[in-house]
Amino acid sequence: MASTSLKITTKGSEALADALKALKTIPNLITLDLQGCKIRDNGAQALGKTLKTNSTLATLNLGHNSIGDNGAQALGKTLKTNSTLATLNLEDNSIGDNGAQALGEALKTNSTLATLNLGHNSIGDNGAQALGEALKANSTLVTLNLVGNSIRENGAQAVGEALKTNSTLATLDLVGNSIRENGAQALGEALKTNSTLATLDLGYNSIGDNGAQVLGEALKTNSTLAILNLEDNSIGDNGAQALREALKTNSTLASLNLGHNSIEDNGAQSLGEALKTNSTLVTLNLVGNSIRENGAQALGEALKTNSTLANLDLGYSSIGDNGAQALGEALKTNSTLATLNLGHNSIGDNGAQALGEALKTNSTLASLNLSNNPIGDNGAQSLGETLKANSTLATLDLQSNSIRENGAQALGEALKTNSTLATLNLQRNSIGDNGAQALGETLKTNSTLTTLNLQRNSIGDNGAQALGEALKTNSTLATLTFKSILATLDLTCNLIENNGIHALGEALRTNSTLTTLYLAGNLIDGGGVQALADALKMNSTLTTLDLQNNSIGDGGAQALAGALKINSTLTTLDLWRNSIGEIGAQTLAEALKSNATLTTLYLQDNSIGDNGALALSQALKKNSSLTSLDLWGNFIGNNGAQALSEALKSNFSLTTLYLQNNLIGDDGARALSQALLINSTMMTLDLWHNSVTDKGSMALCEVSRICLVGKQVRLKRTNLPEF
Repeated sequence: MASTSLKITTKGSEALADALKALKTIPNLITLDLQGCKIRDNGAQALGKTLKTNSTLATLNLGHNSIGDNGAQALGKTLKTNSTLATLNLEDNSIGDNGAQALGEALKTNSTLATLNLGHNSIGDNGAQALGEALKANSTLVTLNLVGNSIRENGAQAVGEALKTNSTLATLDLVGNSIRENGAQALGEALKTNSTLATLDLGYNSIGDNGAQVLGEALKTNSTLAILNLEDNSIGDNGAQALREALKTNSTLASLNLGHNSIEDNGAQSLGEALKTNSTLVTLNLVGNSIRENGAQALGEALKTNSTLANLDLGYSSIGDNGAQALGEALKTNSTLATLNLGHNSIGDNGAQALGEALKTNSTLASLNLSNNPIGDNGAQSLGETLKANSTLATLDLQSNSIRENGAQALGEALKTNSTLATLNLQRNSIGDNGAQALGETLKTNSTLTTLNLQRNSIGDNGAQALGEALKTNSTLATLTFKSILATLDLTCNLIENNGIHALGEALRTNSTLTTLYLAGNLIDGGGVQALADALKMNSTLTTLDLQNNSIGDGGAQALAGALKINSTLTTLDLWRNSIGEIGAQTLAEALKSNATLTTLYLQDNSIGDNGALALSQALKKNSSLTSLDLWGNFIGNNGAQALSEALKSNFSLTTLYLQNNLIGDDGARALSQALLINSTMMTLDLWHNSVTDKGSMALCEVSRICLVGKQVRLKRTNLPEF
């Protein structure tokens, strides 16, 4: 049976031909995805004509297609007669107000379309007014996305008028417009009588306190709105106070986003008062306001009696130790909060200790974010004691604190008995080898931790050896990053040398769960990589290996090439800035001739030169799995570009080729342009910062879309040729 869903990957006229053919030949086609295919107005007009008679397609994605008002008008005519299309995505085109007016006319009679996405289309007030008129008559549209459309007060007022009579729209997204307080007032008036809208997104609209106040008045009587986003709207304490009054009586709102406004302690106290009686709000986002300890104390008092709030975000505030202590007291009795974000809050050891004490008895909190605070060893030790008794916390984020080896040892001891924590983030602390050794001992017996991030922790060979020993027996770790451990381990930018890498290599020979290993920015040379390469010949789970910014040289590249001839699971290999020359590139190229799994290879900022590029081009003529190749900054000149061009004439798997910051001139550019006339899969070709003049640029312009940036010519092919 033919597929009912199809995504077109070609571009321009070829994409249009593929789509029209599919509509005619696939009898049960329900979903057609043409996002980013650049079919433009002509393509939209052709599709519109075909869809007038089509009786199966329900979803059409035309986002990012350079469609203007002519294309939108053609689609509008189609919607007047089409009786199956339920979802239409026209996001990020250029339909303007004329296109929106045409679609609005269609919606007056169309009886099937339920979802319409017109985000980022410059429809303005006139377009919004036309859509508003349509909504007065339309009885099927459920979701309307008007994000980023330069809609101002008049447009919002028109939409508000429509909502007074419309009885089907459930989701309205107006993020990133400029409706201001008058627009918010119009929408608020509509909400007093509207009985279907459940989600209203007004983020980034400058509605201010006055706008929040009118929406608050509406919420007192509205009985359907469940989600309200007012992020980044210059709402202060007065606006928060108005919303307090609304929340005291409203019985449907479940999620309120007030992030990145200007709410201070008084506003937080108002919201706290509301939470004492409100019984429906589940999520409250107050990230990025100016709430201090008094505001946190008020919210803490509310949490002692509130029985519905599950998610509270107070990140990027300044609640300090006193605020954390108040929230800790609340957690001792609260039985609903599951997620608490206190990152960037100036919480020290005393605050961490208070939260730790609370978690010993709390039985609902599953995720606690304490990142970017000044918590030291004492605070970490308190949290460690907590983990010995707590049986619900699954995620603990302690990145960018001041935890050293004693704190890591305390957490390690706790994890030997804890049976719920799955993710622990300790990146950007200073736990060192001793801390890593303590965590390694833990991993030998712990059976729940899947993600451990230890990036930037001054861990050296001894720490890596301890972790390697643990991985031999650990059965849950999936990702090890030395940029991070477990299902995830991150050790990037530590001080690991060859001895540590040998230990990790030994572990990889037997470990059967690790899928990602990041070792970027350590002190690894060719000898260390040999141990990893030997492990890769036996390992059957690792898919990503990141060795960027080490010093593996040609010898290390040769070792990895030997592994790639045997390994059948690795898909991504990052060798950026590793002192690899043409010899190393040649050995990797030989491996690519037979390897059938690697899809992404980063060789950025090495020194492979024309000879290395020539070797890789020979490999590309045979390889059919590599889709992305990064050769940025490799001293490749015209000869190398010409060799790669020859490969592109027969290779049909590579979609992305980065050649920035090389020595390629007009001859190389012309050779690449000739290859692109034949190649049908290359999506992105980047030649920024080479020696290409207008002559070379013109040659490429004939076969691809060209971007010119500053004094340098940056050539990026983002659509296939149209003939």
